[in-house]
Amino acid sequence: MSKTASHKPAGRRRLPRSFRELTPARHFSPRLFFRELVWKALLMPRRGEHKRPEFPKLRHGQVAITWIGHASFLIQFTDLNVLVDPNFANWLFLLKRIKRSGLRIQDLPPIDLVLLTHAHFDHFHKPTLRRLPHPRIGVMPWGVGELAHDLGFSRVIELEWWETFSHGAWKVTLTPGKHWGARTLHDHHRGYGGFVLENQGRRIYHAGDSAYFEGFREIGERLAPEIALLPIGAYHPESFRNVHMGPDEAVRAFHDLRAHKLIPMHYGTFKLSFEDLDEPPRWLGKLAAEHRITDRVCVLEEGVPRVF
Repeated sequence: MSKTASHKPAGRRRLPRSFRELTPARHFSPRLFFRELVWKALLMPRRGEHKRPEFPKLRHGQVAITWIGHASFLIQFTDLNVLVDPNFANWLFLLKRIKRSGLRIQDLPPIDLVLLTHAHFDHFHKPTLRRLPHPRIGVMPWGVGELAHDLGFSRVIELEWWETFSHGAWKVTLTPGKHWGARTLHDHHRGYGGFVLENQGRRIYHAGDSAYFEGFREIGERLAPEIALLPIGAYHPESFRNVHMGPDEAVRAFHDLRAHKLIPMHYGTFKLSFEDLDEPPRWLGKLAAEHRITDRVCVLEEGVPRVF
């Protein structure tokens, strides 16, 4: 698949000189990383419970959305089961999962489609993907497919920004974001983004990881998503906003998208930054009241489907 000029790396990258250059904000030390993100999380008791699956019986045109935790969702129609960025890990290397996954992987229904927004370990979790039932289609950004060919997918599809893949009655479009896609130091050729999934007249947008950027307005104009799954965590210190959004920017993105419902994600599961784990939904609730959109913000409980 051809790559647009904006996707090509700008020459050969040098080796990093220090640990801080391996982080998106390039500012914190190994000692600070260990104390804030590893040691403090290690001392926290793991919370939450796996739910017994009670998947609703849907009518044509209805969609059920279940938050599994972090950026992982199960999206169900009468004719389609979709997983987005599935991650059931209790540990990501040294990072402890603080909130248990809402579902157990063995309790998932048969999966028709897996959407993977980028190759970061908390979104593209190989042990989870290997355990998913077969067969299934995997759709992901350019440069990520080579990581997926030994994971049991019956078909792997790579997309560029704004490209669409259709299968039967559904289609999915890869949308731009403001993040980065490398899995290791040297694979800066890998893409990233979000997805708009269209089926039975419904349009669901999963933003993946992204900072706020003007592209949300274009996504709204071109694809008009009805339900927006937007990240609201991992924004402190301020330099983290180069690659993540806080609740304030998620509300701004929601307005830009002109969506009807906002479902927050990417908070409370792993300690990836320095804000309190419970702060993002608390702040989002305050902002929703100020913007008079409380009835349009749907904070999901992990493992409990919501029908829209």
